[in-house]
Amino acid sequence: MSSSDNRRLSVTRVDVSKGHEAEFHAISTQFAALLARKEYGRAVTVADEAEPLRFYSVRHWNGVASAELCHADPEVQSLTARLYQIARVTHVVNGVRRAEMVRLLLEDRRARVEADRRTGFDRRMKDAGSPTGIERRVARDRRLGPRRLRDRPGEVDLIGAARHAREHADAAFSHFKVGAALETADGEVITGCNIENATYGLTICAERVAMFKALSEGHRAFVRIAIVADTDSPTPPCGACRQILWEFGGNLEVQLANLKNPKGTYRLKDLLPLPFDARLL
Repeated sequence: MSSSDNRRLSVTRVDVSKGHEAEFHAISTQFAALLARKEYGRAVTVADEAEPLRFYSVRHWNGVASAELCHADPEVQSLTARLYQIARVTHVVNGVRRAEMVRLLLEDRRARVEADRRTGFDRRMKDAGSPTGIERRVARDRRLGPRRLRDRPGEVDLIGAARHAREHADAAFSHFKVGAALETADGEVITGCNIENATYGLTICAERVAMFKALSEGHRAFVRIAIVADTDSPTPPCGACRQILWEFGGNLEVQLANLKNPKGTYRLKDLLPLPFDARLL
């Protein structure tokens, strides 16, 4: 990409749920018209000939500033929220992602040690080795450093981000640490951990910390949230967190996990039936 050319390109893979093809095409048409009308750039949707329900959304931005304005646009966020209700969206190429996104995603100084990732804090405290010689950390239990992020574009280890966020929890009274990672509609990950207070009533849960951080940074459309605690059974969000997540995130996908394994995936509407929201005011 020429340094003299301020234009940028983003590509997103969209796997549409069966029966929602017409709705997807309507959203795509509205999105393209909106980009052109507000001079953010132009959008083209390409069908995958091998997969009938798979499409690629190609966005030609007029520049980084235009893309950032587009992502913060309430009309765009509304369309994006509708899209995430009917499709699985994977960011393949993000030509306008800020340079510090890896740090914001993981906030992990170990991820920057590429030459020998088994040194320092990345080494296990006790390692008896493996008689088979097979690396013990596999699949999603493996840490995501910059190299793995480059090798697997579009894949976000949301549970891994929540596990790391949990390490920063301030749980001096309950000693019950929780981490949360919230994925925004444009692929960013905002993390949170529980922060306790001596008055107890001012304690705030990890899920609300993540949501409030995201809102304060200008995000208004969200896809899913991962919640991690050191428990054998899944630890769902409390009632207050469910209300906040519903009000600002809608029917999010909620992933629950402990320090080793995923423990279940739910929709927020199933965790909070008959919610109270602005529709009742």
